[in-house]
Amino acid sequence: MPASKNVLLIVVDQWRGLMLPKLGAGYLRLPNIDALCAEGVTFRNHFTQAVPCGPARASLLTGLYLMNHRAVQNTIPLDARFTNLAHELRRGGYDPALVGYTTTTPDPRRTAANDPRFFVLGDIMDGFHSVGAFENRDAYFGWVASQGFRLPPNRDDIWLPQGVSAGGATANPAVIPKELSDTAWFTERGLSYLQGIGAPAGSTGGHGRKPWFLHLGYYRPHPPFIAPAPYNAMYRPEDMPKVVRAASPAEEARQNALLGYYVNNVRQASFFQDGRKLGSEMSEAEVAQMRAAYCGLMSEIDDHLGRVFAYLKATGQWDNTLIVFTCDHGEQLGDHHLLGKIGYFDESYRIPLIVRDPRPEADASRGSIVGRFTETIDTMPTILEWLGLPVPRQCDGRSLLPFCAGISPADWRTEVHYEFDFRDLHYSQPETALKVPMDKCGLAVVQDERYKYVHFAALPPLFFDLEADPGQFVNRATDPAYAGRMVEYAQKMLDWRLGHADRTLTGYRATPRGLEVRAA
Repeated sequence: MPASKNVLLIVVDQWRGLMLPKLGAGYLRLPNIDALCAEGVTFRNHFTQAVPCGPARASLLTGLYLMNHRAVQNTIPLDARFTNLAHELRRGGYDPALVGYTTTTPDPRRTAANDPRFFVLGDIMDGFHSVGAFENRDAYFGWVASQGFRLPPNRDDIWLPQGVSAGGATANPAVIPKELSDTAWFTERGLSYLQGIGAPAGSTGGHGRKPWFLHLGYYRPHPPFIAPAPYNAMYRPEDMPKVVRAASPAEEARQNALLGYYVNNVRQASFFQDGRKLGSEMSEAEVAQMRAAYCGLMSEIDDHLGRVFAYLKATGQWDNTLIVFTCDHGEQLGDHHLLGKIGYFDESYRIPLIVRDPRPEADASRGSIVGRFTETIDTMPTILEWLGLPVPRQCDGRSLLPFCAGISPADWRTEVHYEFDFRDLHYSQPETALKVPMDKCGLAVVQDERYKYVHFAALPPLFFDLEADPGQFVNRATDPAYAGRMVEYAQKMLDWRLGHADRTLTGYRATPRGLEVRAA
């Protein structure tokens, strides 16, 4: 019996794209992820299409740009008319399992107004089979309690640093031990699922197993940036990359009204740690300590991925499993006096992507780094093509499998695009503060190796010369020397929007001979 084709899609949360040893982050100790890079392809210029979590995951799992799926912020519904990766996998005979979350709000036109999913940040995207949901954290906290750990009255306090009650960067370990961390729990759920699949009756080994797809999600290195022991002490603050920011918060804020709002108002929207302090209030030493804890959370994930990889090898499934390691979005981590995933800077949008294709045709590309611009919308077409399943016309992205075969397509994109919607939410109100109409609270970016153009619907544009100003501190939008170049990039953005407007039905047409399907 031929080996089944399995897919392991690993989705971490808030992991900056260049923070991989393979891409020069030599201060990080991630042996299992580094080994995955050695057996796969690492994409240096990979970008999410939107932030924060809900919009980013909508693009990842539908293959759609934000301008098309329009789940523009956390809590904003995803239109039920769109297919997604889970639905397409089901059409191909897979039962797509999910550990983690997708932060998806259901379509209110098809869902009762009192549905519990409308009282939370988001729920599981339709089509996935949840084997470890984290959206309301009940299952995780129940597991912690079942292990004999006494939960505090406020369950979230298990993530507090030992001996510290106030927010801020700290080297203290989390209250929760590493054996009971959320990273440990996600891994246990993933391994339990893989072990539960087992081998069907009458078959032996990995070659007889039912084919599977597992979305293995991790909450980390998302804040609170407090790592359990010993990961809290794994990295020294003095070894962390220096913060990239203007000389003062006031100087940073002058660049743009939206940036000014975030510099002066937005704290990390997560529990308590750094939630009581603005990024602009953090000293360089505090930023360095925060980054050391952030790296510790990365190393914790790496250790647990080693367990998953070892299981696949021990059960004979390593060589028939496509492994994709990626993320929803990045993290400002103090750069530009900001925390979180907001605005228009690269730190929020550049994310990691590693693809390990086990097939012999990918042997020539193993250990390579691709510098071409790739986007999160390419993930769904890549997985479907690898499984031999059709890619829906809905998808704005393209399969990355040519790169896994060592081929760089001549017609590949030459720039990257991403978007951000800053309308009011219950935890952030820039729309009100800036007096911008709700439907005008949007920005779009076109960026290549040399220039970056940021277009706002209701605020002045930004233009950066990335060669002269890689930190993006000097706005050239009003500089006459860049006027022609800025027009060129505005035209690029218009071309992009015209070329990727929704095309669900545009491949069909009526003719004297009846319905014609041109998209086929």
